[in-house]
Amino acid sequence: MSVLPLVFTSGWASGINAYAVVLLLGVFGATGLFDEVPAALQRTDVLVVAGVLFLCETVADKIPYVDSVWDSVHTVVRPVAGAVVAALLAGESGSLPEIAAGAVGGSTALVSHLVKAGTRMAVNTSPEPFSNVAVSVAEDLGVAGILVFALFHPLAAAAIAATLLLLGLVTMIFLASRIRRFLRRRAQRRQEGRLSRADTHGPPVRVAREAVKDTGPRIREGR
Repeated sequence: MSVLPLVFTSGWASGINAYAVVLLLGVFGATGLFDEVPAALQRTDVLVVAGVLFLCETVADKIPYVDSVWDSVHTVVRPVAGAVVAALLAGESGSLPEIAAGAVGGSTALVSHLVKAGTRMAVNTSPEPFSNVAVSVAEDLGVAGILVFALFHPLAAAAIAATLLLLGLVTMIFLASRIRRFLRRRAQRRQEGRLSRADTHGPPVRVAREAVKDTGPRIREGR
């Protein structure tokens, strides 16, 4: 059977949480639950690093605005991870050229990441933090459930992932105004931060100038 459906699903999942994908695939391969996991993903050092980074993402992904900063940092990481995982899966099965698999996995991960990051920007416009936690938990459970399902039913899982990706793109269109509001708010905060730093340095300069002006007449009177 072609590995393309699993490549597509792993790419979609990597765009949301790349560390969870590496960790789940590695654990399933190391425990013998799935035989076609590449050996590179089953290495102990890879599993440890993926586990630590997964815990970091689990925390950062549930804090308003921190999640968007984390997404910005991972704009390159997630597509690259999706491409690498896809290429490794293709190399293990031999049914799909590794370059083609990497292109599919990387591009799918990039689109999925952009949907995730844009959705989080819209969620961050809400005044309460609970929506971030709810969305993050739903994403984590969705990635885990669909990826595990893809190991045993790749075609059905790929269809679900494609549907969710399409729904995410449609949602992005409807949330465009909220996303623009988030970007304006973040730009305004940066501007306010620059102004506050300028005010911090400004008063001592003005005080020093006023002190020089005040001492001028006294010097002349002394003479």
